[in-house]
Amino acid sequence: MKRENRAFSHVYMVLLVIFFYAPIVYTIVFSFNAGRSLTRFEGVSFQWYAKMFKDSNMMQAMMYTILIAVLATVISTVVGTFTSIGLSRSNKIMKNIVEQINDLPLMNPDIVTAIGLLMLFSAVHVKKGFGTMLIAHIMFCIPYVMLSIAPKLKGLDPNLCDAAMDLGATPIQALFKVIVPQIMPGIVSGALIAFTMSFDDFVISYFVTGNGVSNISILVYTMSKRVNPSINALSTLIIVIISVFLLLVNVVPSIIGKKKAKRA
Repeated sequence: MKRENRAFSHVYMVLLVIFFYAPIVYTIVFSFNAGRSLTRFEGVSFQWYAKMFKDSNMMQAMMYTILIAVLATVISTVVGTFTSIGLSRSNKIMKNIVEQINDLPLMNPDIVTAIGLLMLFSAVHVKKGFGTMLIAHIMFCIPYVMLSIAPKLKGLDPNLCDAAMDLGATPIQALFKVIVPQIMPGIVSGALIAFTMSFDDFVISYFVTGNGVSNISILVYTMSKRVNPSINALSTLIIVIISVFLLLVNVVPSIIGKKKAKRA
């Protein structure tokens, strides 16, 4: 009976992995297809990558996507970190109110948030474009950063900052040399989530963007109505960028930690 359960669990895991990763493998393989078909592989070719890099619309969308994702990640991480630290020192009433407000963008469907932002920008007569998209991405990235940092702050000794100041550190030094290093794993996790959420957002971006400004998600949506294998090349490039980014974030800290351990 145990062997049957174990075999079933193995088969289930294999099917689950195939279900999740088969579309990614399919996209990567057909990005090297020599023909235009998306169902029949006709040989290996790099022509779609060449066309992708020659396509000004794709390159512009890639530039906007990366630029907005990086800016939104940096700003939301800084704002979310200091807000979380401030809330950890606030009274329970203020803390509960801000936490409830922070959870609203997480629980709201994207379409509700998108329509709300669209109405807001229209009401204040703000021209939609790069600025409105950046503001929208910062808005929905901050809650994820705060959600990642909050558990680290709860597990932190509340007397740690006071002890540092008793030993001669200023409040700024205690913040950046004691508190921030202790919650750095939460900050990094929040930044990664924020980058991912901003990089692949479509619904909110579609509602708050203006003429001439589109990210990769919007571009792929507009190109999906006609067969264009360059989409596979663009998707493969995105997969490679995110994979390298995640690899660096996970490997570099462990290498630095091992070097510090050896020195110690």
